[in-house]
Amino acid sequence: MKTAIAPSPTGLEQVVACETRLSHVDGEKGQLWLRGLSLEQAVNRLDWQGLIGLLWQDLCPIPTQAEFGLGRAQAFEQLAPFWPHLQNLKAFEALRAGLDLLPGEPQACDLLSASQVLLAGWLRLQSGQSPLRPTPENEAVTDFGRMITGKTPDSSWVQALTCYWISVSDHGLNASTFAARVIASTRSDLRSAVLGALGALKGPLHGGAPGPVLDMLDAIGSPERARPWLEAELAAGQRLMGFGHRIYRVRDPRADVLRQALQAWQNNPTNHNNTRLALARSVESVALEILAAHKPERKLETNVEFYTALLLESLGFEREVFTPLFALGRLVGWAAHVSEQNLYGRLIRPQSRYIGPPAEDAGQGV
Repeated sequence: MKTAIAPSPTGLEQVVACETRLSHVDGEKGQLWLRGLSLEQAVNRLDWQGLIGLLWQDLCPIPTQAEFGLGRAQAFEQLAPFWPHLQNLKAFEALRAGLDLLPGEPQACDLLSASQVLLAGWLRLQSGQSPLRPTPENEAVTDFGRMITGKTPDSSWVQALTCYWISVSDHGLNASTFAARVIASTRSDLRSAVLGALGALKGPLHGGAPGPVLDMLDAIGSPERARPWLEAELAAGQRLMGFGHRIYRVRDPRADVLRQALQAWQNNPTNHNNTRLALARSVESVALEILAAHKPERKLETNVEFYTALLLESLGFEREVFTPLFALGRLVGWAAHVSEQNLYGRLIRPQSRYIGPPAEDAGQGV
């Protein structure tokens, strides 16, 4: 007797593929929870070390700040011979290649430490400077900033980047996290799962690449041009960058958290970067109005990428490193999901439905 297999949506919408204790996304209410904390609570209560403790508890060994510092120092020594090769790659490829070059079987702390060293060192090389050796006793986000500029960053800079990394650390079973869990379900190693997740993240449909939001603001230029430009884009069938989400039917809660972080950073006297916040707010307001009129059947709201682009630009980062920066935050979640899959999951092996030619016709006309 043949076993009937219920059809699933092409993109697996509404299909529950695993159970997790890590995060919950409520798309109808516009809420994100990390281990029982709302995103707002997590951002207000946790620093970078606290986030790792929250997501890795009962799953991964939780390193102390000193152990993370030693991890950065060790990664710097391991990667030193490869800088001439890595500097010729794009930022994302350098991150992926660098993690693959680490010896042995690196664990979560090793991969997270090395990723910060890799991106900071790559940025130094692009400006014609040598990578800076980590200062192990520094807090991780502070040391990341120092390894880029050679100066200890202002605490507000650290707070803003930490807020971003907390906001993107985990988000349900997104494509890259699912890829990591599929690989982990075969009992492959953590590095392989993380590299697979990076491969999924590179795709333009995943998200985590907010650079096009800045391209849109560049093209608009001034508030008075927002309406005609946005109308023309929609008329041409183009997406408006920074709006709409696969899950959320209301405003993305991460957008509000990052908007507040951007506002706080903009008010800091040490911030000399133009955030274009006034233009962005005007564009956001007009875009939401136009989208409501053009697509009344589908509520499209501001998503995380809109204010991510503005915040990262204001923190001094170029667009090319936006996706690697996203990966540095999401890696905390990937590692937790891999460990959770290893502890509680089984091999992920869904069925496919054959829609090719009938068996008796196969091979005819060849």
